[in-house]
Amino acid sequence: MKNSIASPLLFLSLLLLYSSNSLAFNITRILSPYPEFASLNGLLSQSKVAEEINSRRTLTVLVFDNAEASAFSGKPVEVIKKILSVHVILDYYDVKKLTELGVSTNTSTLTTLFQASGSASGKQGFISVSLVNEGEIAFGAAAKGGALNSKLVKSVAAQPYNISVLQITTPIQVPGIESAPATAPPPKPAAAPVPVPAAPKKSPTPAPVPSKKKPGAPAPAPVVDVIEVPVEAPIISAPVSDSPESDSNFAPVSDAPESSPPKPADAAVAETPSTTSPSAGSRREVAVGAGMVMAALVSCLVV
Repeated sequence: MKNSIASPLLFLSLLLLYSSNSLAFNITRILSPYPEFASLNGLLSQSKVAEEINSRRTLTVLVFDNAEASAFSGKPVEVIKKILSVHVILDYYDVKKLTELGVSTNTSTLTTLFQASGSASGKQGFISVSLVNEGEIAFGAAAKGGALNSKLVKSVAAQPYNISVLQITTPIQVPGIESAPATAPPPKPAAAPVPVPAAPKKSPTPAPVPSKKKPGAPAPAPVVDVIEVPVEAPIISAPVSDSPESDSNFAPVSDAPESSPPKPADAAVAETPSTTSPSAGSRREVAVGAGMVMAALVSCLVV
């Protein structure tokens, strides 16, 4: 019973191990049997391009011999990395597939590992492939000023549809690649908007009322409101009479005896006003007569 269960598990383990070995590849190990690529193999490891190649599953690597690799001596590692990244195509191409591609189209553009790095400017991350002369396959930079300066020599190794290693005559010359930035600059953060204080609201100014006065007409006199103040009538106090008859209730009690005799008649006559004094009417007549005399005198003097 135990043997029947162990057999399928062992078979499954061997199958997974075989599958992982068939899919994985190592560019350094692929090139190690070829001493003519020893310099290039060292440059791939030094620039860490080999690690990026091994992390992918579908690639085409263009390689060149030690004599051509000597041109990289003294260059910065970052520059070497950019140039070698251009020689890694992000698809599988063998000699047959490239020939068919050249026949179907005059020139084809292929994407490289340098384009995927984000450091390429313009078309520096693309290469062109075309058939030239008598069916030769030529490679060149797709960037402005590039030329088909390198040709296919042979196929070095291949794991169909995973990795293909092709030898070329000379490294591809990419204009301006050595001055390109090593990494893509990070995008600048957007500046925070500066709040603009709102302008104070102004109260609308009333429009002036056009004057209806005709030119040259005199200005109207100002109207003065007359306020009538009511005048209270003066309160006139009635004179209090000193006569004892004015108020019988408060009449003083006389100390004289009731049997005193009345005043004589001549005394009453004496208190009556005299009738010989001139009246007011006679005084007006005298004044009028005097005025007429004065007017006659004045008229005589004027004549």
